[in-house]
Amino acid sequence: MDVPQTVTAALEDRPVDGATCLEAGAGVGNATTGLLANGGRRVYAITNDSDHATTVRERIGRTEADRTAVIEADLTNTPLAADSVDVITAHTLFNVLLPAALPAVIKELTRVAAPDCHLVVDDYEPLPEDAAVSDLFAVENAAAELVTGRPALTFYPSAVLRRLFAGYGWEFDRELTLLDPVPWTASHVEAHANAARSRATELAAELGDPLIAEVDRLVDAIGSESAGTMYSVAMRRPN
Repeated sequence: MDVPQTVTAALEDRPVDGATCLEAGAGVGNATTGLLANGGRRVYAITNDSDHATTVRERIGRTEADRTAVIEADLTNTPLAADSVDVITAHTLFNVLLPAALPAVIKELTRVAAPDCHLVVDDYEPLPEDAAVSDLFAVENAAAELVTGRPALTFYPSAVLRRLFAGYGWEFDRELTLLDPVPWTASHVEAHANAARSRATELAAELGDPLIAEVDRLVDAIGSESAGTMYSVAMRRPN
């Protein structure tokens, strides 16, 4: 399995071997592959997106299926037992969560964490104002808010997440810089552009068409860009 370098770096100093692990917000399973590669005894990959669940199952294949459980569930109400997980990862999870959702998710992660559990949060600092991709993310958020009433992306400083978890009893362990700058490749740019276009097509033409036109303009103008920082914060739940 191909493990992204960011995941490898984030897990390098964590006691994954032989542990019961959880990838919270599995996405395409980047951290799941890392947990398996590092010897996780049992890995739970939880997502509320059925397409992502299918992708993770296909990615791990049959060889790792006996060590992995892909679960479709909300992170505010998982089927895992209390105090049952030794290592938790949240790899680029929080940037797709609204501020109002954070307490319930953190409370649930704390509930399932065993004493001395290790938690690894990998995410992005807010982008610099002069980053061109920030304009694309702004249009993506605008389209999402017009359709759903909620933005698609929120970038939290590492210090904010550290303080939130501290409020639930987690102790700070270490922080790493995983990427500086972050390489937003043409495929990343196009993926966010497609997300914005998809939302814009749900709007009336007088609202959606200008947004799509702006997305197309930004994609041509950006191409690819390196901007911002990706961090990894590790915390522990005391005994």
